[in-house]
Amino acid sequence: MPPIVKPAAPAASDAVPEQRAPPQLKSKAAFSIFFAANAIAAIFSPIQDCDEVFNYWEPTHYLNHGHGLQTWEYSPQYAIRSWAYTGMHAAIIEIGRLLPFLNNKTSQFYFLRMVLATFCATCETKLFSTISKTLNPRVAIFFLMAMIFSPGMYHASIAYLPSSFAMYTTMLGFSAFMNWSGGMRTAQGIFWFAVGSLLGWPFAGALVFPFIFEESFLAVTTGQLVAGIKRLLDGFFRSLSVLLVQVVIDTYFYRKLVFVPLNIVLYNVFSGGSRGPDIYGVEPWHFYIRNLALNFNSWFFLAMAALPLLLLQHFASRSIFSHQALIRGIVFLTPFYLWLAIFTLQPHKEERFMYPAYPALALNAATSLHIILANFGSTNPKSLFSKIPAQVKLLVVSAFVLGTFNIGALRTIGTMTAYSAPLSVYKPLQQEDFSQQRGFVCLGKEWYRFPSSYHLPEDTRPRFIKSEFSGLLPGEFSEHISGYATFDGAYLMPTGMNDENIEDPGKYTHIDNCNYLVDSRLPSVSATENEPDFMADTKTWEKLACQGFLDASATSTLGRLIWVPDWPIIPARFRRTWGEYCLLRRKD
Repeated sequence: MPPIVKPAAPAASDAVPEQRAPPQLKSKAAFSIFFAANAIAAIFSPIQDCDEVFNYWEPTHYLNHGHGLQTWEYSPQYAIRSWAYTGMHAAIIEIGRLLPFLNNKTSQFYFLRMVLATFCATCETKLFSTISKTLNPRVAIFFLMAMIFSPGMYHASIAYLPSSFAMYTTMLGFSAFMNWSGGMRTAQGIFWFAVGSLLGWPFAGALVFPFIFEESFLAVTTGQLVAGIKRLLDGFFRSLSVLLVQVVIDTYFYRKLVFVPLNIVLYNVFSGGSRGPDIYGVEPWHFYIRNLALNFNSWFFLAMAALPLLLLQHFASRSIFSHQALIRGIVFLTPFYLWLAIFTLQPHKEERFMYPAYPALALNAATSLHIILANFGSTNPKSLFSKIPAQVKLLVVSAFVLGTFNIGALRTIGTMTAYSAPLSVYKPLQQEDFSQQRGFVCLGKEWYRFPSSYHLPEDTRPRFIKSEFSGLLPGEFSEHISGYATFDGAYLMPTGMNDENIEDPGKYTHIDNCNYLVDSRLPSVSATENEPDFMADTKTWEKLACQGFLDASATSTLGRLIWVPDWPIIPARFRRTWGEYCLLRRKD
């Protein structure tokens, strides 16, 4: 059985019979595959989380265009969002605005998504190449399959979220720690995890612990304590430089000394009662198991089996490399289990919290599949698997690959077709015919699906009207007072903000002030006083653009989970139920 972790080359006296080299995929080809998958997501993927819009797209829009919606997290009183992170993305858009084809804000939105898709593909390719060189080319190919076949990566790869950013740097950090060719890259690995933790999400730093433990263990057991300490200190000072840059940027915007990563940890870990993340909902312990099984299907179960299979291989194999492979293999596989355990224990759970560990999940799954297929394809006469005809083995493996691909594709297509309307209905506003008819676009019960001000013309602003939601909605950044690029709204204290999700009536406007209105009509949802059927009020409103939108409550479980075609041969109870998602225009 080929080893999971490639050891150092043995001496001539210890040489073993040469095995057939496993198939390899060149880095350029791997990048093309990763980029193609991410580019599709950049173009078609709906926004999964309103946090992405209000905490990242809107502040970025403020930096680029001087106005945008502001959440309480950006109030100087709380300061738990970093302007260094949003500023980095705003700078990318500013550079992109020099290109002639980025002639409106919607094109800027998709430009940034494509940049994220490219950077994600670069990080994926880097880790893929390291796995191929350090572990096994087959493991690298399985890693690629797990990443591109999974609906979870379809959303995470291009999401403008700190957890996605931390996922990118996790791949770079993993690559640095795993690749020992030419020497240990401890400082480089620590640096990448620091970038992801400080500029992105502080909790992503937990993924570095197994590698730090390995570094410390080796330094002590090999008598290289001084060299190990030097590498760790090098990584520490590199991380400190990242923190200093972030503090300078955030201090400039907030106009006071701010340590945003510390504020995030204090809020999420040490606040309680009517404050803290739990006020936004708690989930049972098995939430992530169900979520990962849905978004990674068989890859998740393979990932969970990775460590037991590695231990079983170690005890069953007589390879001269198995002890060395076991030590490194455990280090490589531990981050996913550690991350899953930490966040399973937290009451407040969200899908995006798993994003930083997606590469670790894919690596675990790839390792499991490699071990299973190495045994399954054994030609050893003493093995039971050797008695299975080669054609049967090929059929089983092909069925697995096609099955995982089809399940992942069906879920991805299902999500894309069911919930893409919010990215489409605003398009008429970009047309020149409406240049004299702009003003306020109002959002009622559909406030949390607003895709950001990048989808509105420059002289059109979003406003909220009262709905059944009774929590705290975003306000607006104060627009420039002392001149362009001073960003007064970042440090001026906004009104009506709190960290307890208490509703502020000042965030609403009256329906009479609305020039446009975004609303939905679903068969399973009844109209209420605060959420009337605006589409039925044809005297006041006319439909400007409408798209089909899945009525999840009236659709079967199968239709919610995967794409089910609306063909007559499909029983009605399995087909999806549709409503309308519309942009309405006031007639007068």
